[in-house]
Amino acid sequence: MSKKYENLAKDIVERVGGHENVSTLTHCMTRLRFALNDVNKAKRESIKSLDGVIDAIESGGQFQVVIGTHVEDVYNEVVKHLEPKGASNSEAGNGRKASIVGKFIDFVSGTFSPIVPAIAGAGMIKALLALLILLKWISRDSQTFYVINFMSDAIFYFLPFLLAYSAANKLKCSPVLAIVLAGIFLHPSLIQLKTEGNDVNVFGIPLTLVTYSSSVVPILLTVWAQSYIEPFFKRIIHDSIKIIFVPMLTILVVGTIGLTVLGPLGSFVGTYLAMGFDFLGSHGSWLVIFIIATFWPILVMFGLHHNIVPLSLTQITTLGYENIIGPGALVSNITQGVAALVVGSRTKDPSMKQISTTSGITGLMGITEAALYGVNLPKKYPLIAAMIGAACGGLYAGLTGVSRYATGASGIPAIPLYLGANLANFYNILIALLIAALVTAVLTYLLSFRFEKSAVVSTEEVKVAVETVPITAAALTIASPLSGSTIALKDIQDVAFASGAMGKGIAVEPSEGKVISPFDGTIVSLFPKKHAMGLLSDTGAEVLIHVGLNTVKLNGKYFESHVVEGQRITKGQLLLTFDLEKIKAEGYVTQTPIIITNSDSYKEFTETTQTVVSFEDSLFELKVN
Repeated sequence: MSKKYENLAKDIVERVGGHENVSTLTHCMTRLRFALNDVNKAKRESIKSLDGVIDAIESGGQFQVVIGTHVEDVYNEVVKHLEPKGASNSEAGNGRKASIVGKFIDFVSGTFSPIVPAIAGAGMIKALLALLILLKWISRDSQTFYVINFMSDAIFYFLPFLLAYSAANKLKCSPVLAIVLAGIFLHPSLIQLKTEGNDVNVFGIPLTLVTYSSSVVPILLTVWAQSYIEPFFKRIIHDSIKIIFVPMLTILVVGTIGLTVLGPLGSFVGTYLAMGFDFLGSHGSWLVIFIIATFWPILVMFGLHHNIVPLSLTQITTLGYENIIGPGALVSNITQGVAALVVGSRTKDPSMKQISTTSGITGLMGITEAALYGVNLPKKYPLIAAMIGAACGGLYAGLTGVSRYATGASGIPAIPLYLGANLANFYNILIALLIAALVTAVLTYLLSFRFEKSAVVSTEEVKVAVETVPITAAALTIASPLSGSTIALKDIQDVAFASGAMGKGIAVEPSEGKVISPFDGTIVSLFPKKHAMGLLSDTGAEVLIHVGLNTVKLNGKYFESHVVEGQRITKGQLLLTFDLEKIKAEGYVTQTPIIITNSDSYKEFTETTQTVVSFEDSLFELKVN
């Protein structure tokens, strides 16, 4: 396995308070989910500053570290730094205790997260079947349909087994015994007793006969009981006979309680939940879809979206369709992706352009954390536009009663999940997505004229730039914006810059803390932390100046800008000052990359051979042809 995340994993474990502060760890599709003994020991801001971490959130009894779609690779490295522990589930150690609601949310979320990929995979198989039927490549009467259909149904029918295993791991009791308890609920003999309809009792206790296939609540309650009863038997039974009598008594006692009390109780709860869903489906489903579509990114931000999954699964296993999460989340995710893509088309900041484009594409595929945390939330206006667009699309989807017939990821690949006997359902989700995407794109584009100043250049400036770009072999000279020692770009201590991925250039080790304009032009971007800026010359050269490496973590400390975005600048004008010695004292490398981000537009690119440069010395020579 690659070791590329080893240092990141080590830093995360240290900053959540060390391995001794970690009670449990799980992960979903984008996040590490810690249950900490003392949440106060976690250094949230320090974790957020790590390269490779998008955000850190405390919500629902969990400390969540947002990583992205490669979270499993990071997780595999993190667990190597955690020592096995047997902390109690009901205590939060010696630190702050979690609330009852927090514990419940943590239990439900931690139980469902590991099995979501399997559920999504089975749902996509159903979507594939629906598509094949629509294209008339197979029929519902064919053996192919019959076999593939029960393959996709298997996860739902045997859902108690998966939940038993996952819940037992979460509650630190025996997963094998939990699976045995689930097997009791799904045993053919119990099904036969229900079919015969005769009265049944266990030790004189009446047994309410219920069908437990595809159920959720009964097995969760049963494993919860196991997490108390199994440790009790371990404490009171002698070690010499523990291996035999602990499993025997756990199965006998918990199994009896499950069949007589917890199972029927869970079924009762599930039945009334289903009735509630049916009522909403008949009278207020449009409101549920509208609310989820509009506020889905807020739920994602606080990590609460996973807590709705049990309701969604209960609905689809009892009613055969789902409209609690699916339609609203799909509409919302598409708008987040669209908003990020529009930002990518408007911004002049090359780093933001790259982030916006890649995160926008993954957002359309259903994974929105990168777009949300990396683009839309920091800039705010794309998030507002996306939520308004999602509200419009969600309202249409709600009023037309859109539902999905299987579960899966909420992105473009999930659209076939809406194929069913009534094709109007499929067409309506397409219309809802079109409405949402168009409204989002238009609003994001219009708002960018106000908030994306770096994307806006006046007509007069564009005309000047176009008319003055050299079209002959004459060289364009770019002066040095700093004084100091030059360093070849490939030799600086930052892989992203050294690789040349952002463009050709050079680095300067500053001898004094100021940056001046290397030409006449415009400030097209000024980073909020003031450590970097993007310039556009009147002749069309795009220059990125990044003072120091990883200095974004200083949050603007020791930097003072003397210009604003969109401002005209002249050669030699003071742009930025910084306290060179204090930045070094904080331990930061002050190598300053100066990149021509559109260097591919030039036929010839020559950098200075001087080892020391002063302000306005020639740094680059560029030729168009």
